[in-house]
Amino acid sequence: MAKCKTDCIERPLSLAFEKLGHVVGRYPYVFLILPLCVAAALGAGFIFLKEREANDIEDQFTPVNGPAKLERAIVVENFPQSEEFSQLRLSSEGTNASLIITGLQGENILTEEAFNDIIELDRRVKSITTGNTLENLCAKTKGICVSNAILDIIKYKATEIGSLNITYPMNNGTFWGTTIGGVELKPDSSKLTSAKAVRLFYFLDEKDEKTKQNSDWLDGFLKLLSNYTDQKTVRVSYFTSISRQNELEANSDSIIPLFSVTYFLAITVSILSCMRLDCVRTKVWVAAFGVVSAGMAVLSSFGLLLFCGMPFAMTVATAPFLILGVGVDDMFIMISSWQKTEVNKAAEMRLAETYKEAGVSITITTLTDVLAFYIGLMTPFRSVQSFCMYTSTALLFCYIFNITFFGACLALNGPREKGNRHWLTCMKVPQATGDGGGCCVGGAYNVKTRKEFEMPMDSFFKNYYGPFLTRAWVKTLVCLVYAGYLAASIYGCFQMKEGLDLKNLAADGSYVGSYYAKEDEFFSAFGPNVMLVIKDEAFEYWSPTAPESLNLCLEKFQDLTVADSGISPISWLSVYMQIAASFNLNNETQFKSHLTAFLTQSGFSQDVNFTNNQIHASRMFIQTVNIRTAIDEKNMLEAFRETAEKCENIDLIVYHPAFIYFDQYAVVVDNTIQNIVVATCAMLVISLVLIPNPLCSLWVTFAIASVIVGVAGFMALWDVSLDSVSMINLVICIGFSVDFSAHISYAFVSSEKSSANDKAIDAIYKLGYPIVQGAVSTIAGVVVLAAAKSYIFRTFFKIMFLVILFGAVHGIMFIPVFLTFLCTCSKSQEKDEHNLPELSDTTLRPANATVIQNVWSDDPDCP
Repeated sequence: MAKCKTDCIERPLSLAFEKLGHVVGRYPYVFLILPLCVAAALGAGFIFLKEREANDIEDQFTPVNGPAKLERAIVVENFPQSEEFSQLRLSSEGTNASLIITGLQGENILTEEAFNDIIELDRRVKSITTGNTLENLCAKTKGICVSNAILDIIKYKATEIGSLNITYPMNNGTFWGTTIGGVELKPDSSKLTSAKAVRLFYFLDEKDEKTKQNSDWLDGFLKLLSNYTDQKTVRVSYFTSISRQNELEANSDSIIPLFSVTYFLAITVSILSCMRLDCVRTKVWVAAFGVVSAGMAVLSSFGLLLFCGMPFAMTVATAPFLILGVGVDDMFIMISSWQKTEVNKAAEMRLAETYKEAGVSITITTLTDVLAFYIGLMTPFRSVQSFCMYTSTALLFCYIFNITFFGACLALNGPREKGNRHWLTCMKVPQATGDGGGCCVGGAYNVKTRKEFEMPMDSFFKNYYGPFLTRAWVKTLVCLVYAGYLAASIYGCFQMKEGLDLKNLAADGSYVGSYYAKEDEFFSAFGPNVMLVIKDEAFEYWSPTAPESLNLCLEKFQDLTVADSGISPISWLSVYMQIAASFNLNNETQFKSHLTAFLTQSGFSQDVNFTNNQIHASRMFIQTVNIRTAIDEKNMLEAFRETAEKCENIDLIVYHPAFIYFDQYAVVVDNTIQNIVVATCAMLVISLVLIPNPLCSLWVTFAIASVIVGVAGFMALWDVSLDSVSMINLVICIGFSVDFSAHISYAFVSSEKSSANDKAIDAIYKLGYPIVQGAVSTIAGVVVLAAAKSYIFRTFFKIMFLVILFGAVHGIMFIPVFLTFLCTCSKSQEKDEHNLPELSDTTLRPANATVIQNVWSDDPDCP
C-alpha cells in the first residue's frame, strides 16, 4: 500500500520543542524568574484601568457605524435642538426621569384616592433640590416647564379625575398612548373608562452648562424613589436616563468578589486532580504553580493592553474567569506527558521528552483559540472587540508562560522526585515498593518501564472505557445519541431569538428591571413615533405632483402592519396645504413666502430646515403599534427602511432614537455566521498543517461545526438570545471546540498502534483524563458566574458550560468513535475488537512520534 507522509511541519516543530525542553530544563531558574519579572512589569499597566474603562452602552453594545447613527447625524445637522422642547422631536432619548404608577392589585388607577397619592408624589419630585430645583433645570416650552398632560387635564385636583372625559389614544391633538396604559374603552367607542397605569415624565434642559446639575438632580430623584414606600392605593416604578448606565457599571463591580472564589476553585480543582497518595509522585506544587502561571498571563496581558490604551469594556471582566479555567488545560497535558517519562532520567531529559510529546498538541489548541478570538475583532460591536483582544492576548501569554515558567516548575520538581523527597517537607523518605504509598513512604514506579504508575483514571480510560467505546454495538449507540443531539440542536437553532434587551444590562431585582416589566405590561400597545426625514434639497415641495407623491409614500407607511392606521401621520406639508389653500402654492416663490409665518404660528418650525430661502430638509412622523418583542422591533425597522427605499422620487430616511439599539438585529446574525465560517476555515488550515492526517483534520473541522450547532441550539432552548453578548461566546465556541477534538485526533493519528480501534483506545488512554481535567477546571473557573445577578455574566456561564460540555463529549466519545471509521491501519495487523490485548506501558510511545506514516488499507475495524 502507498504511504502518505504529512509530518513535514509537525516533525521539525516537535524536534524544536524537544530542544526547548532541554534549554528550560538546563536553566530552570532563568525561565522561572524572567516570566515573574515580565508579569510584574506589565502588571503595572493596571494603574490605567479607570482611565481605560469603556462602559457606555451605546458605544459598546450597538454596531459601530450602524445606519441609525448615520441617520441621527443627519437629523442633528438639519434639526438642531430648539429652545422649545418637544419630546416627539428629540434626536436622543433626552435627559429625564420617569414614573410608572399602578394600583396595588391591578385595579383601576383613575380614582380619586390613587390620584391623591400621585399628586403628592409629583409634588415631592418637584421639591427635589439636589444640584438645583426642577423649576430651574426643566425643559421648557414657551418659557414654562413641560408638564404631564394627565395632571394638567385635571388641574392637579384629584376630585376632577371622576369627570375625566377623553378619547384614546388621541384627544384634541394630544397622544395618550405613552401616558396611560392598560386601558379599557367604552364598547364601540374610543372613550376611556378605566386604566391600570399612569406614567409621568420629568424632562430636563440638555444645555451643556446644566449637565452636572442635571446629573445631581437625577441622583436626588433616585435617592427619593429608592426610599419611597408604596402607598395604600398605588405602587411606583421609576427610571432615569442615567439608570441603565449606572446599573451596567455597578454590574462590573459586583463580580470582583467572585474572582477570588474562582481563583480558589481553580487551584483546588487543579491540585485535587493532580494529587496522588504517593507523597513523592503527587503534583500538588506543580498544579498550584500552573494556576499561578494562568494568573500571571491575565496580569501581563491586561497590563500590556492597558499600557497600549486598549479600552476595557465590561465584557472583559469575564475574561479572567475564562483564562483561569482554560489556562490550566495545557498544564494537564504537560503533566500527563511528564508522567509518561522515565523517572530515573535527569529532569532536563524528562522535560525534553515532555515538550516533544505535548508541545505540538498545545500549540495547535493555542493557535486555534487565539485565532478564533482575533477573528472576533471583525465584529462591529466594540464590547466584543475589546473582549476578544484581551482574551486572545491573555491566551498567548498563557502559552508562553506554560512553556517557560511552568516548564521550569516541572524541571525543578524533577530532582525532588528523583531524590525521593516528600512533596511538603522535601525530606527524603523510604521508597515505596508498589503503586501507592503514604505520608512516610513514596516514589513508587513501574520497574519494567521505569515510569510512574498510571493514575487510576488513566487506567480506567485504558482498560475499561476505551475497549467499551470501541465495541460495535456501543458505536451504533453513540451514533444514535449523536443523531438525537444533532436533531435537538437544529430544532433549537430555529427557536433562536435575536437582540439584546436593554433591561438585561441591569442586575436582577433592580428598579430598572421592575420599570421595564411595567412598561412591557402596560405600554407596549404603542411603539415609537418614527421620524420620516426628506433630506433631498432638490425635492420640489411646491410642485403639483410633490404632495401627491408624498401622500402616496405616507400611505405605504400607513399600510404597514406595524403602523397605526387610526392615527394620521403628523405632516407639516399636509397642514400647510390645507391652511394656505387660498394661495397659489404651486409657485415656488409663493410657497416659500408664506412658509416662515406658517411654521412659526403652527408649531412646525422644528420640522423644516428652511434657511437662506432653501428647504434643506423636512420631517414627518408615523405612529407605530404592537412593538412588544425583539422580533417586532426587528421587523418594524426592516419594514420602515424598505418602505422608505420604495418611495419614488423622494430621498427619505427613517429615524427614532431607539433605532440605535435596533440596528443590532440587522448585523448580529450575519456577522456571527461570517465569523464562524471564517474561523472554521482558519481552523481547518491550521489542522491540515499541524495534524499529520488530512482526514483527521476534516474531523476536527466537523467537530467545530457540530459543537457550534449544539451550543447555538441549546442556548436558545436555555432562553439565551443571539446578541452582542452571546456572540462573544460563540466566538469562544469556535476556538474551544477545536481543543478537545484536536488533542484526540492528533493522538489518534500519532499512535503507533496497529488497528483503528487500538489507536482510539490509545488516544483515549493518553488524553481522556487530561480532557476531563481541562473540562472540569474550565467549568470551575466560570461556575461562580452562575450566581451573578447580571444577565451578561450568567449568559457567559451558560454558554461556556455548553461549550465545554459538548466539546468534552465530542472529545472523549463522538470523535474517537468517528475516527475508527477511518481506515488507517494495516490489514496484516488487524485485531479482534472483542479480544483487544491489554496495552502495556512498554508499548506506549510519545503521542507525536518522530516519524509519522499513515498506511491506508482495508481494515476490518473500519466499517
